[in-house]
Amino acid sequence: MLPRRLVLALLAGLPLAACNARGPANVAAVDPDAAWYIGSMPDQPYDVPLVDRSRMDPKYRRQTVAYTGLEKPGTVVVDIDERFLYLVQEGGQALRYGVGVGKLGFSWKGTATVGRKGVWPDWGPTAKMVSLNPDLPRLRKGGLDNPLGARALYLYQGGRDILFRIHGTNEPWSIGEQMSSGCVRMLNEDVVDLYNRVPVGTTVLVKRHGKYRA
Repeated sequence: MLPRRLVLALLAGLPLAACNARGPANVAAVDPDAAWYIGSMPDQPYDVPLVDRSRMDPKYRRQTVAYTGLEKPGTVVVDIDERFLYLVQEGGQALRYGVGVGKLGFSWKGTATVGRKGVWPDWGPTAKMVSLNPDLPRLRKGGLDNPLGARALYLYQGGRDILFRIHGTNEPWSIGEQMSSGCVRMLNEDVVDLYNRVPVGTTVLVKRHGKYRA
């Protein structure tokens, strides 16, 4: 396990979260950012920095809730408006996670499946992101400074990667916000939990205004 001091030192250089067209975080924000973290969770090859959830709106903390939707257990449902991700369970329940979503004009539409999963994955910007910010690095290896965080679920349609991810974030304050360039971001400890529960082939549905977007 990484000592807390080392974790916070590493966090000081973290970039802004994935699916974001901006560059590295301002070093001047080091102290406020570090205040979000209270320790670490053992993982390989890096420990997962743990967020002080008392700083979050309680509704965005991971919790089991009643669920009245018609989706079968095991389905992932993302509600863009509410900023929630649901993993449907048996017995009219779901695990609910708070998420950050794409800013206006960058939301993804449709139904997909989890085509593959990544542990501390590498990150590279999409062509659109590069067009908006040519200074973005073309590749960043997995690690504490990687915008995809500790895990990523890669969504596919018809066997094709649609470049939409459910992934961790090193900007925990963005949970509940609409500010990414399209992807769904989760706390790193939450995306690890989801990763462990969701196999490749899982159906993912995205909805807005109470309806699935198609």
